[in-house]
Amino acid sequence: MRKPYVLLLTLLFPLLVAAPARAADNGSWSVHPVSSAVAARPYFLLSADPGQTIEDKVVVTNKTDRPLTFRLYAADAYNTARDGGFAVRTVGERMRGVGAWAKPAKDRVTVPGRTSVTVPFTVRVPRDAEPGDHPGAVVALDERVETAGGGVALGVRRAVGARVYLEVGGPRLSALAVEDVRVAHRQPLVPGLGDSTATISYTLHNTGNVTLDPKVELRARGLFGRTLLARDLTRVPSELLPGQRVRLTEPWPDAPQLDWADVTLTASARDTRESASASFLALPWLLVAVAFAAGAVVGVLVVRARRGRARPSGPVRPSRPAATTPSRPRSSPSARP
Repeated sequence: MRKPYVLLLTLLFPLLVAAPARAADNGSWSVHPVSSAVAARPYFLLSADPGQTIEDKVVVTNKTDRPLTFRLYAADAYNTARDGGFAVRTVGERMRGVGAWAKPAKDRVTVPGRTSVTVPFTVRVPRDAEPGDHPGAVVALDERVETAGGGVALGVRRAVGARVYLEVGGPRLSALAVEDVRVAHRQPLVPGLGDSTATISYTLHNTGNVTLDPKVELRARGLFGRTLLARDLTRVPSELLPGQRVRLTEPWPDAPQLDWADVTLTASARDTRESASASFLALPWLLVAVAFAAGAVVGVLVVRARRGRARPSGPVRPSRPAATTPSRPRSSPSARP
């Protein structure tokens, strides 16, 4: 019996894009800018005005013993929905920034084993390009499809990209928003018989045109202003790209079991600071239900008792008049003859 074969080139496309501190490398090949006269560059840092053309070079290094052939292309960057990480578009997706403006001199290049190949590329910035940051990458894609064992074979293409940070001249706006704050609260039916937890979810939105390194503060206050939670969040993207939204969550163990809590998230970055809040009511619902049922029973009994007191007595029959003895008529004195 033949095993089903599923080719997932888009979903399973592990694209390694270098962190700003080092060149992109997956162990088999690497992609990085050509070294300058002063030092090696781990990524491209470019600046241009609308209508300007920039030329640079990318180096693809084969670290294996056999020749490798790569598809070279430029791609736009975005933040992943899962954790806000830096990622780039695949070759078949529509490009609007660096991916549309940058063109390598060669679309495909074969690199012999243990050698490097340098490929020039050109960035033509349109005259109507929006000012601000336009992040992307120059990508070397191995078009061979690798398969894995098991019941279903998954087709995988591997790629490595060197980051491109392109700054287009013009007004720069640093702006950040916190949107759609929600609190999902879980607690035991009976207080003390289990853990009470909450999950706070929110959206960070870069509404400006520059890349931000946001910091997020979480504060929660209960009744009478008591501080329930205060922390600086760590699971926040270090680079929130222009126009990008990232949905994030933060766990809250040992959440209150009986309180009214106000949760406030404050996000700050360069020259911008915004806050958003949400509230939730923590109640032991089983006890509330029992108290409600007991109150309902007491209410019914009270109503019945009041109705019993207010019920009128039966009609009273009028008493019969006492019987009177008829009086004898007085006899008139008889006339004597």
